[in-house]
Amino acid sequence: MAKKNHQVQKKKLLGRQLTPWLILVAVLFVAGLVIATWQTGKDPEEAIPVVDVPPSADREVLLYFSSADGQTLLAEPRQIAGCELDEDCMTSTLQALIAGPAGDMVPILPPRTTLRGLTVDGSLVQVDFSRELIDAHPGGTQSELLTVYGLADTLTVNFPHLRQVQILVEGAPVTTLKGHVDLRRPVYPDFSFVEEGTAPIGSMNRLPAGGTE
Repeated sequence: MAKKNHQVQKKKLLGRQLTPWLILVAVLFVAGLVIATWQTGKDPEEAIPVVDVPPSADREVLLYFSSADGQTLLAEPRQIAGCELDEDCMTSTLQALIAGPAGDMVPILPPRTTLRGLTVDGSLVQVDFSRELIDAHPGGTQSELLTVYGLADTLTVNFPHLRQVQILVEGAPVTTLKGHVDLRRPVYPDFSFVEEGTAPIGSMNRLPAGGTE
């Protein structure tokens, strides 16, 4: 009988020793289930979108404006945006030419002039302006020469594949602006109007006014 009671007491003692460990194991098990459930139900982190930014299409061009005394053309470097395509870049360049110089030079196109459009056909570019190109032009032989050749020089020096410029007004060819330069035929560039030492080097610099290669 005493032996039996001893065995019972031993089992009770063993049970009391195992109970804390069983509780700890149970707690850890439940905690593991809770963590696993939380991670499973958690929304996945959104991936940060990657956007390809196209390279800048800015381009430096030369714009020709009149000197303060109205006798020669002077070049002004300008950074032009929107030059992914040549024709877009030509448009931006001409709009900058109409806007006028940043320094002390004089515009060669009346500020109220608007560019209606342009068309490129091989080496020829037709540039269509609003009526203000004629109506608001100050007139005078030298002023008209600087307008015509400042325009032609600006386009051909920045876009070498262009060799001739035809001026249109309201979509139609014109014979002249103010009666001093014949515009019935396309105009070739002429850098002899550019102040000495600032004209581009090359065959274009040797072209006579309105002449051919």
